[in-house]
Amino acid sequence: MPLMKWISSCLACLLLSHGPSLRAAAAPTLEGTELLASDEDRSAAMVAGIDRFLMREIDRSIERRASLWRRDMTSAGAYLRSVAPQRDHLRNAIGAVDARVPFRSLSYVSSTRDPALVAETDRIRIWAVRWPVFEDVWAEGLVAEPKTPIRARVVALSDADQTPEMLFGLAAGVDPRSQFARRLAESGCQVLVPVLISRSDTFSGSSRLNRFTNQPHREWLYRQAFELGRHVIGYEAQKILAGVDWFEKQNAQGPPVKIGVVGYAEGGLLALHAAALDDRIHATVVSGYFDSRQKVWSEPIYHNVFGLLREFGDAEIASLVAPRALIVEHSESPGIPGPPPPHDGRSGAAPGAGQTPQFATMEAEVGRAGKLMSAPWAGRWIQLVNGSEGSTVAFGSDKTMTLFLEALGALDGSLAEPGTAPVDARREFDSGQRQRAQLDELVQHTQRLMRESESARDRHFLKAVPLRDATAWKETTRPFREELWDTVIGRFPAATQPARPRSRLIESNANWTAYDVTLDVWPDVFAWGALLLPTDLKPGEHRPVVVCQHGLEGLPWDPVIEDPKSDPYRGYKAFASQLARRGFVVFSPHNPYRGHDQFRVLQRKANPLQRSLFSVIVAQHARILEWLGAQPFVDAGRIGFYGISYGGKTAMRVPALLDGYCLSICSADFNEWIRKNATTDAAYSYLFTNEYEMPEWNMGHTLSYAEMAALIAPRPFMVERGHDDGVAPDEWVAHEFARVRRLYVKLGIPERAEIEFFNGPHAINGKGTFDFLQRHLSWPAR
Repeated sequence: MPLMKWISSCLACLLLSHGPSLRAAAAPTLEGTELLASDEDRSAAMVAGIDRFLMREIDRSIERRASLWRRDMTSAGAYLRSVAPQRDHLRNAIGAVDARVPFRSLSYVSSTRDPALVAETDRIRIWAVRWPVFEDVWAEGLVAEPKTPIRARVVALSDADQTPEMLFGLAAGVDPRSQFARRLAESGCQVLVPVLISRSDTFSGSSRLNRFTNQPHREWLYRQAFELGRHVIGYEAQKILAGVDWFEKQNAQGPPVKIGVVGYAEGGLLALHAAALDDRIHATVVSGYFDSRQKVWSEPIYHNVFGLLREFGDAEIASLVAPRALIVEHSESPGIPGPPPPHDGRSGAAPGAGQTPQFATMEAEVGRAGKLMSAPWAGRWIQLVNGSEGSTVAFGSDKTMTLFLEALGALDGSLAEPGTAPVDARREFDSGQRQRAQLDELVQHTQRLMRESESARDRHFLKAVPLRDATAWKETTRPFREELWDTVIGRFPAATQPARPRSRLIESNANWTAYDVTLDVWPDVFAWGALLLPTDLKPGEHRPVVVCQHGLEGLPWDPVIEDPKSDPYRGYKAFASQLARRGFVVFSPHNPYRGHDQFRVLQRKANPLQRSLFSVIVAQHARILEWLGAQPFVDAGRIGFYGISYGGKTAMRVPALLDGYCLSICSADFNEWIRKNATTDAAYSYLFTNEYEMPEWNMGHTLSYAEMAALIAPRPFMVERGHDDGVAPDEWVAHEFARVRRLYVKLGIPERAEIEFFNGPHAINGKGTFDFLQRHLSWPAR
């Protein structure tokens, strides 16, 4: 049903129920506002407007990011020093931050039935190997050595859905002329090929819980890692660089040779990032992957990098490779129509597709890279090869591999023609089980980070800040408020448009009069909500306000509806109306988490800008506070916030950042938020749902719910919790609140932190919270 028809039907019920109590004298608009049109679906208009705003921000990102770079072209050394900050930013953005463990040699992988020597031809030998990356993570794959002296050392990377064996011809799937790992080895290179996490969903989920999802393995890992400041891109870049560590040790033991990285499709992405991070890599090939990234929001979600477009497109990442050789090959990449479709009870995967970049767009981005880093001493450091031109090879063309070997100083005449095909000597090898082991190691590493994250947050904040008296607390914690806003939530500039308030009367009864209100924020972005004014409000009186926030897929009128049969999920219990009956001015704003994937894609578009959906919501609430505080019937110092479910998420984030809210109540949401987002061991976890917008970058190591509550302090804070609420178990809620309670006690204000458990579901209870509002907003009970 269209929004306005739905509201009209609700109003009709209300008008009929109130009959003679309808106040005919109510003004059609609020004083100082224009008349608001009544024929618009404002919820859909809000989401669409935010979408247009974000698309403009993405369009402007290329021009804006130039101001963040300070390239010094006077010499190679000066250039490398000048881009070092961006290299560090990229490393942090992809989560390649864990310390790698030192090691001296690869380990052979063998069993009593299968030898480590997988295959041998007249030109090369191939072994199954593994090598340590972190204390609890190993890379695994194949290494090949020529029977001639080694001319170069290369890490070769297949696409995610290919295996190392395919790049050597040990398994079907890749044309012999595209088996670049084998051809490079036959041309005199030592070649190391790690396994990549695949796009299959076979092992995505929990066998212990018997819960599985159709998320590709890469997404399954991405979702849990993102919350901890890690990323599947960063993890696999570390595996590559651990291989480079080994190559360096090999070079130290004998005649040193140059090191290169070559990758195709997903492997091309990884090759580009690894080379950008480590200048020990002398030459790089990126095949089937290179573009502006302006549409990264539409790609598979495991390509989502928080803040990427603020500083980087592929051209900027490539400029971190310069002046070392970078060969970009336009080749047909495997189409990714999306995640595996739902099947066998598996669902929850995020939408997102990938396709071969157009040659013209790849050429434009390569050209842009060349302009970003152009100096006489750099030479022609980046080259574009049309790999399919005049060739039937899908990727890894002769021209590309020849240029690569030349850049490594390893070309002896010409690229070797494919030799005798190797034959796998293993009888019981199972690439699926190897994939499972590789995924499980990274999942368990991430789960360990999650378990240790509370201690990390304590060291970062609550145990690092002296617990002074409450009056000094706001100033003491200001740097952490800035950190939450700038690095986790993401901050847009304050409203740039005049508010231009519009309103219209939508209901009047014996207890309150309600108006629809809209306020402009930025071009195409506005705030909207329902304002309820108690009928006994006297001219010149300044009353406290309660901002009542709806939950997921909700509307401003949902917390107002007094007919239980019309309550969208029987959880609001007309708490906005109840508070207006008690004499509070009430504002029920619309938050744009409505429309399923229509709003979730807003998070996808905001994240590459180092923003989130809450970046917009915070600005909308700042405008609401500004307008409410200027109304003649409002006491601006007594505006409280009360949100349920997704509105409870708002209750943690918005008041932590905006001190215009003098208190906050979080209903049906407060819990161990990092665990809720990242654990694989509880059915409560968002990992098993389609709410792919939930992970927030590195919240696990910065500020979670207890820390957000600490930013609300010394203002009053309360949690409302039903024992039967399926958001999380009571134990998670109690544990997290205990950390909050301790802080308030130590600050000498224990009476300002409360929790109410009640025997009920995911719903408003409206007992202890109403008392809390009356007490802390200094408003007498009625």
